[in-house]
Amino acid sequence: MMITRIILTLVVLLISPLTLADGISGFWKHAGESVWIEIRLKEGKGTLVRNDEFPERVGFEILKSLKTEGLEQGLWRGLVYAERLGEYKDVEISLPQPDRMVFKVKVGFMSRTVEWLRVEEAPRAP
Repeated sequence: MMITRIILTLVVLLISPLTLADGISGFWKHAGESVWIEIRLKEGKGTLVRNDEFPERVGFEILKSLKTEGLEQGLWRGLVYAERLGEYKDVEISLPQPDRMVFKVKVGFMSRTVEWLRVEEAPRAP
């Protein structure tokens, strides 16, 4: 009985970092807007797949150069397009919960945090 628990614990500990490494891949919806993205960590990018306010932006690469950082902490780094600035800025991405992702962007003394919610897929455009 004790050996079974030890083996199960070891398996979980070995598999968890692999799951976490790719944990941000998939579809995400902006928490406050009708915007969906698809992140493909293996390709190092995130693409806009639906935007109800600006449908012409679908296909735009909103995230690029994504890399895993500190797997034990669940952090990723890359570049995110800052629309107001018209350029890509450094972003730190965390996954505080499996279905909740947080972008943190710092520009000078200012910092902005954006929350995304995991979804199975992006709904079709109306």
